Amino acid sequence: MAHHILGQSRIQTTLFPEVLDDFVTEDNSVRVVDVFVEGLDLEALEFKRVVAKDTGPLGYHRAILLKLYIDANLNRIQSSRRLEKESHPNVELMGLLSRLMPDFKTIADF
Repeated sequence: MAHHILGQSRIQTTLFPEVLDDFVTEDNSVRVVDVFVEGLDLEALEFKRVVAKDTGPLGYHRAILLKLYIDANLNRIQSSRRLEKESHPNVELMGLLSRLMPDFKTIADF
């Protein structure tokens, strides 16, 4: 993931919330989504742009967008614009996405 936009660590201390992981319950579905996607070999599954090019603008890693897509389906969110809005105040999504907030166009294109 060296040539992709990198987010902050979920265990990084911040002013608010102090540690994002502390605000997500142990039985929350985002934990399952995170473990599931991290265990996938996206390149073997033929996801496009898993390996970033050395030139051009940075893009989001496909694992981040897949996590967002799976969580959206579990929570019955179909609109990319609504999903973009949901990712801003939602502490669970902040943790799942490493505090990254892709815009609706990026979500829709994925």
